[in-house]
Amino acid sequence: MSSAAPNPPVAVSGASYAAAAVTMAHYKAADSKREQFRRYLEKSGVLDTLTKVLVALYEEPEKPNSALDFLKHHLGAATPENPEIELLRLELAEMKEKYEAIVEENKKLKAKLAQYEPPQEEKRAE
Repeated sequence: MSSAAPNPPVAVSGASYAAAAVTMAHYKAADSKREQFRRYLEKSGVLDTLTKVLVALYEEPEKPNSALDFLKHHLGAATPENPEIELLRLELAEMKEKYEAIVEENKKLKAKLAQYEPPQEEKRAE
């Protein structure tokens, strides 16, 4: 049997007790803020969405090279489309069509112009 003497009581001064109380209050405030933030994330659906995306990544038979890209892609797909983005996509599609039509018209006009202009070699000879 060990006959070690019990530790003697430690005297705590008023200043160190106050410092310990301030430190404990700081930790409680930080925990309270942390808990409020967790509740906020839970209420807004962030925790559920992140959990679903992480589960999808976990269940993926062939893991992607970049887990971050996987998360970005799936989180982006999970959010509803912004109406302004859809309008911009439509406008882009219209502009592409106009561009293609103008390129085709340009080709036709160049061909037509080539009929009325002498070849480049004849111009140099003059």
